Amino acid sequence: MAQPAEQIRFCRSRDGTRIAYAICGSGPPLMRAPHWMSNIDLDWDSPVWGHWLALMARHHTLIRYDHRGCGLSDRDGVAFSFDKFVEDFEAVVEAAGLERFDLFGFAGGATTGIAYAVRHPQRVGRFVIHGCCVQGPLVPSARPEYQQAAENQLKAIELGWPNNNPAFRQLFTSMLIPDGTAEQFRSFNEQIRLTTPPANGKKIIEIIWRIDITPVAPRLRCPTLIFHSRHDGRIPFEEGRALAGLIPGARFVPLESQNHLILETEPAWQQVVQAVEDFLPAIVPPAPLHGDLTARESEVLELLAQGLDNDSIARKLGTSAKTVRNQVSIIFSKLGVNSRAQAVVLARDAGFGRKTSD
Repeated sequence: MAQPAEQIRFCRSRDGTRIAYAICGSGPPLMRAPHWMSNIDLDWDSPVWGHWLALMARHHTLIRYDHRGCGLSDRDGVAFSFDKFVEDFEAVVEAAGLERFDLFGFAGGATTGIAYAVRHPQRVGRFVIHGCCVQGPLVPSARPEYQQAAENQLKAIELGWPNNNPAFRQLFTSMLIPDGTAEQFRSFNEQIRLTTPPANGKKIIEIIWRIDITPVAPRLRCPTLIFHSRHDGRIPFEEGRALAGLIPGARFVPLESQNHLILETEPAWQQVVQAVEDFLPAIVPPAPLHGDLTARESEVLELLAQGLDNDSIARKLGTSAKTVRNQVSIIFSKLGVNSRAQAVVLARDAGFGRKTSD
């Protein structure tokens, strides 16, 4: 998957933990909430994650970061709690200088994103959620068989992940992408191994699985789009339906798939792409100006777009009003317009006139 130019930076969370974050693309800001399976140093090359990142960065400035205990963020001696997960989110938003942004969250990352968006409703514009549950399988009210299955998976992480044999990691991979290819399995297994130590992965998952967002989700006020696979073997489809029912005005999109993470090669992926692009409309860049303007003509057009008359432009550039009139006539000819008003409209559409004149 082709990767756009990206900057990797670090910030510190409230307790001093270093969090690694990355910025790429252009356009309005879109934040990807963190989840333990992500690694900003590896995701672009992943046949499981790469197409998701390409979609997010296609028309937006994408900001993403590694969960504490994972990837390039601090891994050793790190404390884990859900409140700290939200504090990390807050730290990255401040470090990246984001005033308002759209949000994309997978599974546990969406849970953290919901908590953040409820605490900071003025910051989040639109929210895309994929494969998130309302109640984790370890909440007290969960059905006994769900609790037992979750405990077994945590034990598998504790006992199996430290081994070089990928069989225990394959358990998770098979639940997340059962229709994946052998290469996708191998890549995802290896990324799990490289992303986080088993003890960290176990703690992060256990915390998320003990969260019940039933009281919080109805307080979410931003427009929300929710995806969930009908035959998701990781998080039951009913959890996605329940979440959509809790969030006011949420749009729910069922996906015909049994993969928890939709793969680029399956039909459901095009459904995701279309729904996301409809929900997160790109800002269309201004049309380029026609004509080959010289450097001085561009200066004149900039001042013209700021609303200056010919005499004011002449004083600012240290030339005569007659010279400016001639240059304006040439600019009109090159732009194919007949009036000052038409030239100003074209210029401002192309980005001129944004500077403040003295």
